[in-house]
Amino acid sequence: MIELPKKLRVAVLGATGMVGQRFLALLEHHPWFDVTLVAASGRSAGLSYAEAVHDRWALPSPLPPSFASLPVADASSVSQIADEVDFVFCAVDMPKDAIARLEEAYAKAETPVISNTSAHRTTPDVPMIIPEVNPEHANVIPDQRKRLGTTRGFIAVKPNCSVQSYVPAIHPLMDFRPRHVVVSTYQAISGAGKTFESWPEMQDNVIPFIAGEEEKSEQEPRKIWGRLAHGVIVPSAQPVISAQCIRIPVTDGHLATVFVAFEKRPCREEILARWRNGTSLPQRLGLPTAPCPWLTYFEQDARPQTRLDRDLGKGMGISVGRLRTDSIFDIRFVALSHNTVRGAAGGAVLTAEWLTHEGYITAK
Repeated sequence: MIELPKKLRVAVLGATGMVGQRFLALLEHHPWFDVTLVAASGRSAGLSYAEAVHDRWALPSPLPPSFASLPVADASSVSQIADEVDFVFCAVDMPKDAIARLEEAYAKAETPVISNTSAHRTTPDVPMIIPEVNPEHANVIPDQRKRLGTTRGFIAVKPNCSVQSYVPAIHPLMDFRPRHVVVSTYQAISGAGKTFESWPEMQDNVIPFIAGEEEKSEQEPRKIWGRLAHGVIVPSAQPVISAQCIRIPVTDGHLATVFVAFEKRPCREEILARWRNGTSLPQRLGLPTAPCPWLTYFEQDARPQTRLDRDLGKGMGISVGRLRTDSIFDIRFVALSHNTVRGAAGGAVLTAEWLTHEGYITAK
């Protein structure tokens, strides 16, 4: 694994929420990044982190003791926070337009923003990165910096948690030119920032609607598979995706059922060879949180399962199973990812590792 000469100082914005908590759990012993500041809304400002989350810590692991006594800053204090850290992770819970302004303010304060939010996912010169899939989209950052008038500040985002299972599974097959994809995602309650204690009506229940998720599931992959041209990312025309997103009563793990039609239909052996033997850049580089293997295929009919398989690769691995031919499409399969690790904080941390490796994030 690559080693940095010294750790970079990072702040977590929105540290008291579920994704913010997951950031801290993942970063407690990170070899490259040192959380030196936590921030949230003005309601929590001035409290210690332990005081701010004393009855709201939602993870099964305990609150990391190294962060308990950190004072919580007001995330809106941009200049103050920017002076104290090298970059920030953003997981704030605010109206979308307010998040967009806040993230741009940090970028213009010459502090890179690696965001878990959706505020800038459709901004054409903001890269939306899955490091194993489209690391080259980081090349749009110099153009974004020109627009912002910055020398080191920029914004990069990770995609919606609902795409993290099926996009990685389809990506190794892109040279077979997938044309149409139908996907249904069965999404855990932690994707809504909830636990069964805080959302008891989800027990013994399924809700067939998640606001905004289907649009994100259909549109965001087009940007991920897009191309760079004239300083922006141009979304791909294919595959066309139709999505349904359903909330189910599990704590963590988003499972997807996927149907794919190709221009050039691959055989089963070709698909399995791609899934089992494919390598990707983060693994070859040995980035700290890159799972190895990246994709795991299960031959058992009843796998993957959320409870059994969501923690593969410390929650960063993607599991796939039930590859079959289909009577309408060419193939169908099931895929699974951990929504608050790979799908949220962990995906952002891996993106930050890639951008650090490439020199986009540096010490001030």
